[in-house]
Amino acid sequence: MAGYHIERQMAEFGAHIRGWRMVLNLTAQQVSERADITRDTLRRVEKGDPGVGFGNVAQVLRALGILDIAVHAVDPLESDVGRLRAGNLARKRAR
Repeated sequence: MAGYHIERQMAEFGAHIRGWRMVLNLTAQQVSERADITRDTLRRVEKGDPGVGFGNVAQVLRALGILDIAVHAVDPLESDVGRLRAGNLARKRAR
């Protein structure tokens, strides 16, 4: 059941990436060239294919101009829990 949930979220993530491409009025060819990947790889990213490398996803996000947004979104210090437990984060980084 957990695998299904992850697959569904990956598909949603890919759809959001495609949505950004559409909102920015960019073709698949333009994004794939900017990301230095094939159009097939871009199609797989936009479908949320779990076999696509993390680097390829990051390249697409960069090509869309949203890599900084994604990096910021996963910063633990941007969440209430992360800020509350920031002391733990500082100790672990210091090791």
